[in-house]
This record gives sequence, C-alpha cells and structure tokens, in this order.
Amino acid sequence: MSTNSLALGQEARAVRHRDWKLISLISSAHACSHFFQLVFPTLYLSLAHEYGYDFAQLGLLASTFYLVSCLGQASSGFVVDRIGPAPVLRFGLAAFVVAGILIGASNGYWMLMLAAVIGGAGNSIFHPVDYSLINHRVSPERLGHAFSAHGLTGNLGWALTPIFMASIIHIANWRIATFSAAALVGVVLLLTVAGRRLLAGRDDAFEAADKPQEAAARSDTAASTSLAHKSVRQTLAILLVQPALWGAFLFFACTTMATSAVQNYTIPMLGDIYHIDKVIAGTTLSAYMVSAALGMVAGGFLVGATPNTERTVAISLILAGALLVVLALGAVPPAFAIALVALAGFCSGVSAPSRDMLIRRVTPKGATGTVYGLVYSGMDVGSSLAPVGFGLLIDVGYSQGPWYGAAAGFVLASLLALQVARAASRGSRSASQGVAA
Repeated sequence: MSTNSLALGQEARAVRHRDWKLISLISSAHACSHFFQLVFPTLYLSLAHEYGYDFAQLGLLASTFYLVSCLGQASSGFVVDRIGPAPVLRFGLAAFVVAGILIGASNGYWMLMLAAVIGGAGNSIFHPVDYSLINHRVSPERLGHAFSAHGLTGNLGWALTPIFMASIIHIANWRIATFSAAALVGVVLLLTVAGRRLLAGRDDAFEAADKPQEAAARSDTAASTSLAHKSVRQTLAILLVQPALWGAFLFFACTTMATSAVQNYTIPMLGDIYHIDKVIAGTTLSAYMVSAALGMVAGGFLVGATPNTERTVAISLILAGALLVVLALGAVPPAFAIALVALAGFCSGVSAPSRDMLIRRVTPKGATGTVYGLVYSGMDVGSSLAPVGFGLLIDVGYSQGPWYGAAAGFVLASLLALQVARAASRGSRSASQGVAA
C-alpha cells in the first residue's frame, strides 16, 4: 500500500513538473506576441528621423499589423485543430523573427510594410495555439493558474518592449534594437523546438478528468463527435449557429474597447479632470497595467475556488466599471483617483482566468483552436474601433467620455458573460437529454 502511495506521489509530482514546464513555455511565447505588438510604435521617432515619414504613414504600419492579425486569428484556429498547435506556434515565432530582420534591414516604406504583414500573420496564431495547448495538455487542477500565467506574461511582454528597445537604441541604434528583438524571439523559438515533446499531441486523460458539467457543456449538441475531422464549411455551419460563441465574440469586443479607452485616454483625462501632470498620469497608467497583472494572478486561484466562473467575471467587471464611473464624476481627490485607477485595473485583471475558463466550457470537441480564434478576433475589432470613437468624444469636449464608455463596456461584458454561461448550461442539458434518450 505504501509502495503504491509512493508511486502515485511520484507520478503526481512528475505531472505537476511537466505542467509548469509547459505553462512556462506557452507563456514565454505569448509574451513574445505582446512584445512584438509594440515594436513598431517604439520605432516611430527613429523611423521618422531616418526616413522622414509622418505619423499617418507610421500609424498605417501598426494598423496593417493588426488588420492582418485580425483576419488571420479568425482563420488560424482551423489550421491549429487540423495539424496541431506546435508547428503553428513555431510559424508564428519564426514570422516575428523574419519581420524583425526585415525592419532592421529596411531601405524604404514597402519593406517596412512587408514586415508589418508578416508580423501580423505571426501575431494572429497565438490565442488559438496557446489555448489549444492549455486546454489539451495542462492538468485540470492547474488550468486556472495556466490561464492567469498566460495573461500575466502578455502584460509583461508589453512592459518589456519600451525598456528593451529604448535602451538598445540609446546604446547603439534602432536597427540594432530591431535585430536584438528578433534575436530575443529567436531564443524562444529555439526553446519551443527543444520542448517539442511537451507541445506535441494531446492527453485525453486530462479531458476525461474535467468536471462533469464542463465535459457535458463542451459536448454541445451536434459537436459530440470531433469537429477536427469535419471540413471548414461543416465546422463553421455548426459553430456559427451557437449563441454562446457570438456572445463570447461580443464579450471580447466590449472588454477590449473598455481596456483600450483606459489605455489610450487615462493620461489626458487625469489631466483634464484632476489636473494631474503627465508624468504622474503616465505612472498611474503603468500602475493600472501592473495591477491588472496582479489581478490575473489572484484570478487564477479563484478559478479553482468556484465552479461559477461567470460570476467571478461579472462581479469583477462590474466593480471595475463602477470605479471608472466614480473617476469620471470627478468626485474624489487626485490622490484617491490614482488609487482608483490601479484598483480598477486589478478588478479587470481578476476576470481574465475565469473568462478563459468560461470560453472553455462552450468549446465543442475538436474545435478549441477554431473557437478561440473566432471569439478572440473580437479583441482586434474592439482595438480598432475604440481609439477613434472615444477620441471623438474628447475632441467635442466630453472629456469624461472614455471612462464612461469603458464602464459601459465592462458592464455590458459582464451581462454577456452571464448569457454565455446560460447558453452553456442549456447546451449541457440538451446533451444530457440526448444521451438519456
């Protein structure tokens, strides 16, 4: 008996060790995605000085990057479900390396535009790949921590880019900085090659160990057989009639619009409403991002503490929205305003792991990459719409508009999360009745 217990304990430790190695590898790749998203913006001044481009031309490079990413993200999930996530992940990282080399070696605008297209194609694959790996290769008891680590490292990737690029530009020049960025991603690419056994295949035992309500929800109507063996047309026909997936798409569009409003306009709003100078306002925005990352860590523990992940999402987003309304009203002293911005970031971050677990519940078998690709493309939609729309509010003199809009986005997203959960429950009951019949 003691021998069996010892063997089980050793096996559990081996699984835990493997899980955390895999989570670290996935999270490192995700950090590269966020890191590379800010490479072009950190080069704006250098490219303007080198080539004389105006900010409209420079902004078009970033817009092209995200447009390609949006189109690619919605479709790359089909590839992930059919050939597996590992080769697609290596493609994405390799595309960043190629894009970085092209930027560093560029001799004109069209070479930079080509780099933006290739970089956007690389960026498009990470959500379908990462969530496919997490859902199929990480043990159920560590899923919450995997989701929180994934979100945390994305934020850290954003935070690293300005420091990394600015430091190397100061020491050498912008071309060396871009080559260095490509080399940094290249190191992670080599790690994925070295860890190919961790990334390969899937472990059906993990899916069998899912909580019963999750397993039933993921069976969902006609998707009881794996969609990975169906054609793209058949898969779309099944998925696009599911209200839960449309709700999830709108959920991501709303939360991203809200986050974009905070990221783009908190600095000017703090100046207009609270007369806080730009340096302190910029530090406050950084505090928002750091607090959001800490919230993701805390949210990872909440996933394991309650099966009702939609409640965690709804409560945390409503709290974030309420804090933004208080800020927009100008009802607190400046020092409290700084603290409330950070607290709003923490609340929004708490929702992220539970949000990812909620999407897992409505994902049919064999369509993990496809579903995450489709619903996460809502992020690109929100990112493209929010800056212009909220910027217009400020231009017409409604300086509190972005905070009110962000609050509305968070509240609407909380309602959508509850709706997605209800749709998942209905799918679970339908699947159970079908089995009983």
